[in-house]
Amino acid sequence: MVDLQGQYKGIKETVDASIAEILESAAFINGPYVHKFQAALEAYLGVKHVIPCANGTDALQIAMMGLDLQPGDEVITADFTFAATVEVIGLLRLTPVLVDVEPDTFNIDPVAIEKAITPKTKAIVPVHLFGQAANMDAILAIAEKHNLYVIEDNAQGIGAAYTFKDGTKKKTGTIGHVASTSFFPSKNLGCYGDGGAIFTDNDDLAHRIRGIVNHGMYKRYHHDVVGVNSRLDSIQAAVLLAKLPKLNDYNTARRNAAKKYNAAFENIDAIITPVTNTSCKGICDTCDCHVFHQYTLKVNGVDRDELVAHLQSKEIPCGVYYPIPLHLQKAYVDERYKEVDFPVTNQLVKEVISLPMHTELTDDQIDFITTAIIDFIKK
Repeated sequence: MVDLQGQYKGIKETVDASIAEILESAAFINGPYVHKFQAALEAYLGVKHVIPCANGTDALQIAMMGLDLQPGDEVITADFTFAATVEVIGLLRLTPVLVDVEPDTFNIDPVAIEKAITPKTKAIVPVHLFGQAANMDAILAIAEKHNLYVIEDNAQGIGAAYTFKDGTKKKTGTIGHVASTSFFPSKNLGCYGDGGAIFTDNDDLAHRIRGIVNHGMYKRYHHDVVGVNSRLDSIQAAVLLAKLPKLNDYNTARRNAAKKYNAAFENIDAIITPVTNTSCKGICDTCDCHVFHQYTLKVNGVDRDELVAHLQSKEIPCGVYYPIPLHLQKAYVDERYKEVDFPVTNQLVKEVISLPMHTELTDDQIDFITTAIIDFIKK
């Protein structure tokens, strides 16, 4: 699904030299490379504060801790996403409220958000799924109307931008009150282990979060807030610092691969290619609304699981993100949830399939993948 070895070859000299320097200095934790990467990412995103941490799940949990949400507070998020988004809500003894998603973009449905709000609701967590921004105009309007926090889960959307109705544009992760991201190796900006970060423009919130990531300390052995141990190590920061200047190029390569997939499937009625929330369909030369962390199709009138087996028989990687809705996962089953409230998610889990998507995809590889799929459909 990803070619990290091929990507490494393009940055090998920089990465190897940086890691050697870290080994020589032994500045493994909170060293100069962490600070350099933090400053570089702040400049790239146009955000005041980037607080690095150990992984993307920690980042989301720490963002919620920073907002001082209390047990029993309700947090609305999407039913169709990875479990980490709802996992941290449960860990903090908050109350997860899962809602349906849009059938075309797969992102959280603002209409469903509005219906789910109660007096206990304190926050909305939009997930910028598969690399495309959620409908932030609508989400921010709902949050303002009901005095709610917006916590962006930007684990799959780093580098994407959202264009508001008034024509202004902001990077995903810089739009809400606070955001989290993951630097897991397969992400668009990934390190060579685990890593994550929190973003915010709020000075007070950033100060609180900086304490939380380091055992609640601002001064050694003075624990001012309840914290955790979640830090980005220097070697991972060095990898990210080498990749960050290439992120826009990486994302362009993903969009170009998406164009080629789309062209191959253009006249295949059984395949519904990714839809974006902009008129250019996310694949024009200057568009940055979608960074294609995943290239996810829907199949129509085709047995998705048989297609998966067919691709596997040809040693073509593919993935089903996600095969089970969160509201049906054993850990999150709740009598509050009714199947009638999740028609889109319940259909998507039967239809979606994600194809290889990374910066090193070749035309020959795409031709091989798409031909295999079309042959299966036409058999």
